[in-house]
Formats: sequence, C-alpha cells, structure tokens
Amino acid sequence: MNLLANTTRFLFFTGKGGVGKTSTACATALTLSQQGKRVLLISTDPASNLDQVLGVTLSSRPTPVPAIPGLSALNINPETAAHEYRERVLGPYRGALPAETIAGMEEQLSGACTVEVAAFDEFTSFIVDERTRQDFDHVIFDTAPTGHTLRLLQLPAAWSGFLATNERGSSCLGPMSGLKTQHEKYAATVAALSDAAQTTLVLVTRPECSAIKEAERTSLELEELGLGNQFLILNGVFHATNQTDAVALAMEKRGAEAIATLPARLQKLPQMEVALRGFNIVGLEALQNLFADHPAVAETTPAVINAEEERLPRLSSLIDEIAAAGHGLVMVMGKGGVGKTTIAAALATEFAARGLPVHLTTTDPAAHLSFALGDKVTSLKVSRIDPAAETEAYKQQVIKRTGKDLDAAGLALLEEDLRSPCTEEVAVFHAFSRIVSGAKREIVVMDTAPTGHTLLLLDATGAYHREVMRNAGALSTHMTTPMMRLKDQSFTKVLLVTLPETTPVQEAAHLQADLRRAGIEPYAWVINHTLVATDTKDPLLQARAAAELAQIHLVEQHHAQRVVIVPWMMEEPVGAEKLHELAHGITSRAAVSLQ
Repeated sequence: MNLLANTTRFLFFTGKGGVGKTSTACATALTLSQQGKRVLLISTDPASNLDQVLGVTLSSRPTPVPAIPGLSALNINPETAAHEYRERVLGPYRGALPAETIAGMEEQLSGACTVEVAAFDEFTSFIVDERTRQDFDHVIFDTAPTGHTLRLLQLPAAWSGFLATNERGSSCLGPMSGLKTQHEKYAATVAALSDAAQTTLVLVTRPECSAIKEAERTSLELEELGLGNQFLILNGVFHATNQTDAVALAMEKRGAEAIATLPARLQKLPQMEVALRGFNIVGLEALQNLFADHPAVAETTPAVINAEEERLPRLSSLIDEIAAAGHGLVMVMGKGGVGKTTIAAALATEFAARGLPVHLTTTDPAAHLSFALGDKVTSLKVSRIDPAAETEAYKQQVIKRTGKDLDAAGLALLEEDLRSPCTEEVAVFHAFSRIVSGAKREIVVMDTAPTGHTLLLLDATGAYHREVMRNAGALSTHMTTPMMRLKDQSFTKVLLVTLPETTPVQEAAHLQADLRRAGIEPYAWVINHTLVATDTKDPLLQARAAAELAQIHLVEQHHAQRVVIVPWMMEEPVGAEKLHELAHGITSRAAVSLQ
C-alpha cells in the first residue's frame, strides 16, 4: 500500500532513532508537493537535522524550500519557543510590578519544564491554527525518537487536565489566568490527533528486531492514547545482488528473519517497504530517489581500503583504558538509532568479565538494555531510570518530608503542585544524580536517551549546579555537584556513538559542541556499524562503504581526540558472546546460506 494514497491532513512520522523518520518524512513531503499540494514540514526533534537533509537554513517560521514549489519547512526550536513563551507570560506585568518581582517570575520560568511546554505550545498551534489550515493542505511532523514523541503526544491531555483541576493563582509555568486560555486549544489538539480522518501516525522501522519491537511498543502506546490510525513503513530493506558475498547474504538474511517475525499488531497495519540505498539521504536529489522502484547504483565504486580495518582501533582499546581506574562514570551518548544501547551493553559485559564492579543503567524511556544483554551476565547490576516510578517515589518523598506539618488545605496545595507534568523532570534528575554519585565505588555505564532528551537532562543538571553554587557561599569550595563530576574527565568518560554517514556525524559534532559549551569534553568517538571493516563485494554495500571512508576521515581530522570503529556484525550482537565479538571487532566471514 502507498502512504500517499488518500493522505490525511496531519502526518506524524515516529519510531526508534535512526530508522529513517526524517528521510521518509521529507520524501513524503517532497512527493506531495510535486503533486501540487501545499505542504508544511515541521521537525519537533530538539536535535533536528532537517536543515542538512533539505539543504536549506530553517528557522521557527515556515521557510519555502527552493526548487520545490508548495513545500515549506521549519524547526520548532525549544529555546526560542521558551523565550517567546516567557515574554508572553511576563509582558503584561512589565512596568506594572516591581523589578524584583519580575526577576522572581523570570527565575520561576527558567526551568526545563518551561522549555517543554513552550515547544509543545508551538506544536499545538500548527494543528489548531486557522491560518495554517488556509495556507497548507498537509502538515507533516518529523518527530523526535519515540520516547520523546510519546511524551509530546501525551502533553496536550496532561496539561489540559492539570489546567482544568488547578485552582491556584500560579504554577511552575506562570500565572494560571494566562494558562487557562490555552485549555480550549489543548482540548482541540487532543480531538484532532484522535480523529482518523485528520491524522495518521506513521511508524517507521527497519528490518531489525530491536527497531520492530520499538515499533510494536509505540503502536500499543499510541492506541492507548486514542491514536489508532497508524501506518507502517519498513525502511532500508536489503536484497543481495552478489549471491557469493557473505556480508550481503548475512544482511539480507537478518532483515528477512526480522520481517518474518513481524508482530501481529504490526502485520495488520497498512504498510509499505522502502529499499536500502547505496547513497546518503541528504539533498533533494537523494530524497527524490528514496521512493524510486529501481534507484541506480554508481557503476564505478572506489575499492574499500582493507588497510583501514587494520589501522583503526577497536572498542577493546577503550575498554582497556577505562578499566584501569576500576571505577567511574561512562556516558554513552548520541543520536537515536546509532547503537548506543548495544555499545553500552558491550562495555559493561567486558568490564564485568574482568571482575570489576559494574552498574549498567539507562536514562532512555525506550530502555532496550534487556534485549541487548540477552542472557544474564554475572557480576553485572542492571537498572533503568523509570520516569513513572521515579516521579511517584519523588512525590511520596516530598509529601513525607514537607507535608507532615501541613494542615489539610496546605497538603492539598502541595499535592496539586506535584501533579504538574514537570515534576517528572525533577524526579528523573534526582535519580540521575544518585547514579552519578555511585560511580565513586563502581564503574557505572550509562546508556543515555537520544540527544535532545539527554541535553534537557544536562540542562537540569547545570541549573541545579548554578543554584547550589549561588546559595553555598563560602562552603562552595567543599561541594561537588553532579555537573562537576561530568566535567571531570578523570571521573567521567563521555563516548559519542555515531554511524559513518553524513547526518549522524554532523549531529554528533553538534552534540559535541553543546557538551563543550557546558564544559564537558568527550573522551572518544565510536563509529558503529562500519562496512569498511568488512570485505563485502556487493555493489550497493561497496558504494555505502566507500561513502563511509570520507566520514571516518572527517571525524579523525576535525572532530575527535580518539576514534574507534565497530564493524557491521553478520549476526545481531545480542548476549555476552556476541557483545564480546563486537567489542573486539570479531566478524565471521564464513559463507551464509538463505535456506
């Protein structure tokens, strides 16, 4: 089935990071525009790469895409949205209230929850705004990786409910009198999202077990939110052209096996397949070829330099360096879908195999650690920061500590405050801080959420640090905050995981710049899933490997202090044995049968 038949007004592209949401969303927008439709393409991802893919500089306002009549695009910039939101709230009070009162209100509105609600406020505007309806036939949302998107789609109902029940004059987001006017807008957003005639949720996945499991989970959670009109895209489906090439046959077999086990929930959805391409999906020409039936592969492809495999170190070299201290924090960061969870699991299992005390944890709402580990690993403690569980525990802790001396009315006000959706942010930060502190006694390997979500967590860590230092006075020289530990490279090793492709490398470079602005210096880059480190002869895979070399050299020469590569594995790296092979760069070259 073709997604472009009977297309609804709103299309939401969602899925596990790295499955091709942006590519398929852009290709869909491009095709609809070429059919004469007026299309607005919006990224809600804090780590958006829409600019690079379309080859145009975007802002928070619709920008026409050159050479594609009818297509406009924009990024919802959380910080810009937060600034504009604060001015809308504070504007009426400037000049009417004392300066110190305004300063206090600004401080109140400086939290990450303001950033979150402001971005979501922008998002709802494009759904209910009448001018948008007049100017565009279709609005396509290229969303953040799944966990962040589910949070975004839950927010209209969450804040709508909070505004309906909050009887006080203020909240963490400012005066309630101003927020109450948003109630109708949020309710209308909920109605539009739930209307199958208006909205389609496009689940993008790849023929990989972990991505398919994520799509199944997302499908269920969206349905529970009342969003049942779903469509499935299987992206990057590969068919070998060289029947003697072990790597190509292994890749085809892995994909075929994953598709064969597609869960019943996904099987029943209308769906389409998109073939794996031998080129990076960057630029309008590449986007126009993404949905083509038979895209051309370059007739001449530079030979893959086998010396690259010998020259570039493997993950095991980093493991040797980090294990020497016997304790500390290892934060595995990157864009969604680059293999952070697998790399984190491989690091932890190797540390545990050496008899070191290891705690493997994740801040990712999607939490795929158990799948990556497969079987039990001895001497390895595994946990996750569960936002729901941490929020409930935090609420109970606050009520027990603060509410014990309150009367019934005071307790009711406290409980009302704690029902605010931004309470989750505070609770998650406290859990994060506890785990960071634990790295004084053990090696803590932290599988972080995709980039945008992680940066929000680091923003909260920085805000906490500034608040503590401001109030500590003379005691500040004797204090150690979580942010201080993150900046200390003898305590914290940040590993940036990327793929050897244009967009993931650009996004890792942007993440590195954000970290450096916060005073955090990455320890090393890990380039995952490299075909360069295989001996494939398949024309399409060789074309991809040749493109990889340019990206690997770019990382070495311009971005990273240390670089290690991880080969594409013929078998999915699940369980201790396969994770060990991944860590040491062991990839079987035996012939693979498709029987």
